[in-house]
Amino acid sequence: MTSPQTSASALQSKDQLESSQHAVKVAEAEKKKPTTTWLSPQLSSYFIAGGIAGAASRTVVSPLERLKIIQQVQPPSSDRQYKGVWSSLVRMWREEGFKGYMRGNGINCLRIIPYSAVQFTTYEQLKKWFTGFGAKPLDTPTRLCAGALAGITSVCSTYPLDLVRSRLSIATASIPMQPSAAASSSTAQPALASAYHTASTSAPRPAAASVFTPEELTMWGMTLKVMREEGGVRALYRGLVPTAMGVAPYVGINFASYEALRGIITPPGKSSVHRKLLCGALAGSISQTLTYPFDVLRRKMQVTGMNALGYKYNGAWDALGSIVRTEGVRGLYRGLWPNLLKVAPSIATSFFTYELVKDMLGAS
Repeated sequence: MTSPQTSASALQSKDQLESSQHAVKVAEAEKKKPTTTWLSPQLSSYFIAGGIAGAASRTVVSPLERLKIIQQVQPPSSDRQYKGVWSSLVRMWREEGFKGYMRGNGINCLRIIPYSAVQFTTYEQLKKWFTGFGAKPLDTPTRLCAGALAGITSVCSTYPLDLVRSRLSIATASIPMQPSAAASSSTAQPALASAYHTASTSAPRPAAASVFTPEELTMWGMTLKVMREEGGVRALYRGLVPTAMGVAPYVGINFASYEALRGIITPPGKSSVHRKLLCGALAGSISQTLTYPFDVLRRKMQVTGMNALGYKYNGAWDALGSIVRTEGVRGLYRGLWPNLLKVAPSIATSFFTYELVKDMLGAS
């Protein structure tokens, strides 16, 4: 006959055994769950590959990037000095040499490395989260949403660098000042540009470069100038709203187009280098053309504090209305041609480099 103490001891041992078995099952279930630590090797690989891809893509097309910005922001009254792509590139070389082609590229790479790294990493992670780590199919709406959110995240994290880069890109270009700005800058220092030409037969107006000191033509100097003269740190975020509005659909369409085209152009067994580059070039061209007006609006907002150009806007809607009113709808597509010439090699290089570095780091 079993005593009460023995029965209690047996029940206690049984409970402990069941508790131990339950703990083991919970631990095994936890092990099966995907880990998403921010310092995982896979995430680090995405970040590194994205940064390298961004720097490579921007350096390859730096001359066209600068020309696009100049054509976007030069005043209509400047006799359109920078006409055409080839003639403008020749002029840029003649006036500033190779340094002119790379003007602003340093800060552009400083901006694009974290920008591209954050964008690719965020996109990769959002794809996993939205599909339940592979439990659901990755469809086009999911790609668009993941790309849009990745674009907003990356642009918000690096926007001040983009604004300063835009200022530096046009600061040394020989764009004539508006009459009002010229009058108020009569005491400005001599022009820094080595050559200045104008098609006008009247007295030449000072170039935009004449209102900047050598110290202000550096990344740090331009940043301090913007903060000092235009409202502090807040001025570094001027144009962020239209930028985010343009970046969200641009990045979303870019990623969705690339992955859709990759399934068509690079099927299994046909993933050669030129096919991969073609996917990126087509995806970039499609997304950039559809969202280009937002890019023009962003540049206009970024240089609205530069008195030499004569732009004064009270917000994104005011800028949009002013551009359409003074230049027509065509004004929203100024600089599109050099931009398309830039986009194809830029996005192709970006995606190709990203995939290449990601494979090398074993994160595929």
